[in-house]
Amino acid sequence: MARGPRYRVKFRRRREGKTDYYARYRMLLGGRPRLVVRKSNRHIRVHVVEARPEGDHTLVMAFSKELEKLGWLYSRSNTPAAYLTGFLAGIRAKKKGITEAILDIGLYRSVPGARVYAALKGFIDAGCSAPHSPEILPSDERIRGEDIASYAKYLKENNPEKYQRVFSGYLKLGLLPEEIPKVFEETLEKVRKLEG
Repeated sequence: MARGPRYRVKFRRRREGKTDYYARYRMLLGGRPRLVVRKSNRHIRVHVVEARPEGDHTLVMAFSKELEKLGWLYSRSNTPAAYLTGFLAGIRAKKKGITEAILDIGLYRSVPGARVYAALKGFIDAGCSAPHSPEILPSDERIRGEDIASYAKYLKENNPEKYQRVFSGYLKLGLLPEEIPKVFEETLEKVRKLEG
C-alpha cells in the first residue's frame, strides 16, 4: 500500500469512496445550502443541508417512503417518485424560508435525465431555485411515468408472460402499471395541498 516515506494516506471517507472533498469544498465556497440527493435500490432521500464547522446540519429532509401516505404505492425509487420526493423537499424548504440551494450529487455519475435530476426538477417546481442546465433535466413524460405506462401497455399486448414477470410486484398489490401517470397527478395534487 504505502509507497515510501513521502506517501500520504487519503482521508478515510475518500478511501471508502464516500466523499469527494474537492467537489465538496467547491460547493461550500458558494455559501448556499446544499440540496443533497441520495438514491438506493428501494428509496430516494432529498436533504437540504447547511455546512457548519462542527459538521453538516440537515435543515429539511424528504424520504420517498413518505409518499405511501399520500397515495403513491408504486416504486419509491423510480423517476416519478424522485420528482415527488424533490417536490416535497422543496415545499418543506419554502416553509422554512429556504429559497435556493446548490445540487450535491455526491459520487454519482452525472447522467442527463437521471433520477437525481428528477429530484432537482421537483425541488425547482416547488418554487425554490438551484443552478442547473435545462438540458440535464428529464422530460415531463418521464417525470409522469408515461414511459413506464407505454412499455407496460406494449408488453400487455405483445408479450403477456413477460408483462406478468416484469410487473409482478405491482400486480400482486393490485396496481396497474398503465395507470402510473394518473396516480402521479393525484399524488402531486396531494403534495401541493401540503403547501398551504
